[in-house]
Amino acid sequence: MKMKFATAALLITLASASAWAQINAGDQKPEATLPFNMTKVATFTLPWRIAFLPDGRMLVTEKVGPLWLVTQQGQKTMVMNTPPVYWQNQNGMLGVFLSPTYSTDQRIYLTYAEPGDYGGGLALARTRLDLTATPPTLRDFEVLWRQMPRGRGGQEGGQIAFSPDGQYLFMTVGDRQRFTPAQDPDQPVGKILRLTLDGKPAPGNPNFGKTGAATVPLIDPARDTEAAKTAKVVSTYTFPGPNNTPAETWTMGHRTPYGLAFSPTGELWELEHGPQGGDELNLVEKGKNYGWPLVSYGENYNGVKIPHPDTRPDLAKPVIYWVPVIAPGNLMFYRGTKTFPQWNGSGFISGMDTMLLSRVIFDGKGGAKMAERWDLGKIIRDVEEGPDGSLWMLEDGDLGGLIHVTPK
Repeated sequence: MKMKFATAALLITLASASAWAQINAGDQKPEATLPFNMTKVATFTLPWRIAFLPDGRMLVTEKVGPLWLVTQQGQKTMVMNTPPVYWQNQNGMLGVFLSPTYSTDQRIYLTYAEPGDYGGGLALARTRLDLTATPPTLRDFEVLWRQMPRGRGGQEGGQIAFSPDGQYLFMTVGDRQRFTPAQDPDQPVGKILRLTLDGKPAPGNPNFGKTGAATVPLIDPARDTEAAKTAKVVSTYTFPGPNNTPAETWTMGHRTPYGLAFSPTGELWELEHGPQGGDELNLVEKGKNYGWPLVSYGENYNGVKIPHPDTRPDLAKPVIYWVPVIAPGNLMFYRGTKTFPQWNGSGFISGMDTMLLSRVIFDGKGGAKMAERWDLGKIIRDVEEGPDGSLWMLEDGDLGGLIHVTPK
């Protein structure tokens, strides 16, 4: 009898483990019907991110540059004193995020492509939102971090997640279509950075305290003809200062990291685009290398093959990957208990090329698996939770809608 119980327990354990194993979710079919209503309340020019204010109003960025204050009824007011941006292809005004100290100092963070030599570079800025001014205005603007060198490549990243204790911020930095620098710890591309709220390297980072310059290649045009067409090819660049040293790096080997969020259990998850195939959902863990461009489940657009992740067991694999891709826009965790209580603790992924909204279930132990996948018929750049637990989405496009999602 004891042997039977032991065998049954082992089978249950194995079944549970296999249910949470790494999966390819690319072929999952969408649900037959939508369990919610979608109402468009406003339109924008290439909108990118939503940040909710405590009073229920929203800040919405447009990639072309403006920042808007928006009511839930769709009334829009442009916020003054935003910085100039390098707007081209995937570059421009990107994310807007409320500081953990917003309730006392009204500070917000912006990520954007800052104009400069050869194009633009990712910048992180902090500023104070003055809602008493008419119109609302940004004050005390300061750039906390700059990506050097700048360039014409896309895939900036620019997503922020604040640590649960509110002491640090994590920021995604894409590979800028330069490939190999994602594997160079001295280059601020293809990385997730961990910074203080003042934009400095955070104590406890894998290489905290290291300084020094490094001369490295800017781009490897032989790897990607598209990158060679759109990027200023400069053979080498020497990083002169401590702002671009390994001290900032938390993880490396990322391609186009557009999603970054802490789960309700405190895990940090990242979502990124693969090339042709191989979008990834990664559990972010200190010091790990996530493989790009050494390995991928996809292949390069120019036909150059990429080794499969199974060939490099020393590199971290995604928990979920998509072949074919979903072209993810963002990742958020739902914490509501009233509007959609059945989804409390779930993650939501917006899809662009596939026009999908996907729900992901997390086990709180580093595991994740797909739940529903809904075809919305719209290119969704961002999805966020409103104060009442309803969902809000941004539709990518020249007339991209702000869409309110409520239960049927």
